[in-house]
Amino acid sequence: MRDRLHAHLEAIVGERHPLSAPLHLQQVEQYLARQLASAGLTVTTQEFHAMDGLHRNVIGIVHPTSISAREAEPPLILAAHYDTVEGSPGADDNASALAVLLEVAHRIGSEQFQRPVQLIAFALEEPGLFGSQAYTAHLAATGQSIHGAIVLECVGYASNEERSQTIPPGVPISVPTIGNFLGVIGNQASAPFTQSVAHTMARHMPIVPLVVPGNGELLPDTRRSDHTAFWERGLPAVMLTDTANFRNPNYHQPTDTIDTLNLYFMAAVTDAVTAAVIALARESDS
Repeated sequence: MRDRLHAHLEAIVGERHPLSAPLHLQQVEQYLARQLASAGLTVTTQEFHAMDGLHRNVIGIVHPTSISAREAEPPLILAAHYDTVEGSPGADDNASALAVLLEVAHRIGSEQFQRPVQLIAFALEEPGLFGSQAYTAHLAATGQSIHGAIVLECVGYASNEERSQTIPPGVPISVPTIGNFLGVIGNQASAPFTQSVAHTMARHMPIVPLVVPGNGELLPDTRRSDHTAFWERGLPAVMLTDTANFRNPNYHQPTDTIDTLNLYFMAAVTDAVTAAVIALARESDS
């Protein structure tokens, strides 16, 4: 599995910005669509306008076993963004998450589920959550609900060194000082969904779950990814994160390169996320 993860990283890593690196952004969009299709998913895109241009979310769908369930059961979502800030190759942020998402896709493409599963690569997270906002706005406009969204945000950097992990101000729980875990962060409205995700993932790797009050307004560092677009619409969502700059000194820097990532950690994340997706997608709301 580590070889496959590394191959995805090789294809994705490199600046992916709509203004400074639009060609590679488009190439990665196309790579993601090809990989999702090769995993057996039905692939579509959602177009939206932002930053004076037309951009696309890439969506791969695993249909449920029962045809009747396609309308009866709201979908489970696994998502990650595919753009970077200017000047960064974006290995941890967020190629690591995309590599995990693609590996999960190849594992679940032939699974039998009770509900649809949508694997979404969001565009333009960095300048303002534009892709996820377009997606959740469409849900609201069409009256659609979801079972929950699992948003992957920086999942490739880990360290077994003491004091490698720092803590955002105001976090109300005890957090390890060794940065070898994954944070599972939900808001109050997502507490049951967060518990379900965390319960399954904990069988496969060290995690630290956190449910924040409201929509995380008192802990702004917990709002820095596409899950916030779901929270703001009252939809259950969790962010899975290696905590970004609170662990990784290369965050948003030119040094965010493949050689800084921990493929063993990413493999564990892949196992844990796959298990959570399978467990949640086999549940029925009825």
